[in-house]
Order: sequence, then structure tokens, then C-alpha cells
Amino acid sequence: MDRLQAMRIFVKVAETESFAETARHMRLSAPAVTRAVAALEELIGARLFVRTTRSVKMTEAGARYHEDCRRILSDIAEAEAAAGGSYATPTGTLAVTASVLFGQMYVLPIVTDYLDRYPAMRARTFFIDRPVNIVEEGIDVAVRIGHLPDSGFTAIRVGTVRRVVCGAPAYFDRHGVPTTPADLKHHRIAASTSAWASPEWRFARDQRVTIDPVLQCNNEAAIATAKAGWGLTRVLHYQIGPALLAGELRIVLGDYEEPPLPIHVLHPEGRHAPAKVRAFVDLAVTRLRENRLLN
Repeated sequence: MDRLQAMRIFVKVAETESFAETARHMRLSAPAVTRAVAALEELIGARLFVRTTRSVKMTEAGARYHEDCRRILSDIAEAEAAAGGSYATPTGTLAVTASVLFGQMYVLPIVTDYLDRYPAMRARTFFIDRPVNIVEEGIDVAVRIGHLPDSGFTAIRVGTVRRVVCGAPAYFDRHGVPTTPADLKHHRIAASTSAWASPEWRFARDQRVTIDPVLQCNNEAAIATAKAGWGLTRVLHYQIGPALLAGELRIVLGDYEEPPLPIHVLHPEGRHAPAKVRAFVDLAVTRLRENRLLN
């Protein structure tokens, strides 16, 4: 048995939760996939999967072995890449993650420019409003907003974002401008239902206001409602950057804003990062730091 190939097959089965899908992806026969996993189970002396007619799930032993296999295969790929020269020239596929709106507005243009610069490269983006496990999900680079926990990853600060209250000039003409957080109780609010949203809006100097929103919706809809002059909303300021520049929205209560949140470009490779990661990180850091809406 080719131990490394069997480990690759095992990892793919764990990812796809399907022997048949693994066989198709790796261009193997279904019996070959089954034999490889069975050989590993015999070698280890433990079952790696619980198999039914409808699902394939890792056992506890399988989950531990999966983590070790991913690390071993990654180390081997890194050694082969270094010997083959890919640490000098970007090659392969780059996986990048960010939150949905930030990714679409600010990260995606960097990704497409990167692909224009390096035609041999491919890229996958994971724009999602939840924490992504970089190692388990095979992510090369993450752009994160907020304070980072200790992780041992390389993190480069590239800017900041603020939580801001905003509305359209037409709304303020009709209803006046709030001058203190307490004034928000007298204004119509469209509240975002984003992951960090809360009915208690916190401000500097430990001021807090519990809002009673007339409308609750996602960020994009809340911003659209504010631009239409219907009411006020509170979002991260990068989300309304184009609308601010166009004069469609105006930020209020700036003197009461909480301290800004940092933006970091994060990757797990450290000084051993291959050329594809180093080239993207260099480009992303430069572009994001140059963006005046993020500073």
C-alpha cells in the first residue's frame, strides 16, 4: 500500500463525506478508495469512519488521525514545493476568506488583480459572515475585522473600521440631526441583523442606548433604506464608503463613536509561506493600506 496516497484518499473522504465523490475527484475506482481506507484502518487498528447507506462520518479516532494527516501532507507538499521552486514563483490555487460585504467590496478586486498579474494562478474565495477555521478549511489568507486571539499566525494590520450611525441628508432635513446617543430614541431606526448586531447600541464614554427598531433587516437592506431617506441605521463605516463619497449618506454622532476595530491580513504559513501567499499578502497589504476609507 502507498501510505501517502492512502492518507490523501482518507483526507478527501473526510472532506467529502463520500467514498464515491472521492473516487470521482481523485479519478480512482470506488473499490480502490474503499481498499485504501480499509488498509489504513487495519494498520492503525481503529475504525476511521462510521458508514451507513446515507452518510460517512469520522469516528473520534478518525478525527484525530485526520488532523495529523493534513499536517503531514501539508509538510510534504511544502518540502516538495520548496525543492521544485514554487517558493520563487506563484503557482497553484490560492484560497482567500473575508466577511461577505468586505470581501465583495475590497478583497475581490485585489484577488482579480492578483490573477491578472499571475495568469498561472487560480483562486477560490470564501466570503462568509462567520469565523472560518483557516487550517481545517484549507485557507491560505484571511482578512479579519476585529481584535485577534493569540494563534501563532502571521497578522499584518492594514487599517481600521468604525461602527457609525448614518442617514440620508433628506432624512435629516425632515427630522433633524441627533446630537447625542439619547436622541436616537426619537428617530426611526432600521436595524441591521448582522452577527454583531444588538438592540443595545454602545458609544464612547460608556453611553448605551437600547433601540426599538421599526425595521430589522440585513446590512445591505438597512443601508438601502437609509439611502432612501426612510430612517437611520448603524453599520461598519466601510460598508457605506461609496455612499459617503457620493453624498448619499452622512455620518452623525461621530464624537460618540467607540474605538475603531483593526483590520488584519492573516496567514498561517509564517516565514515558510510559498510565493503564491507572499505575493498576494504583499498586494493586499499595499492596497488596503492605501484605501482611505479604511483608515
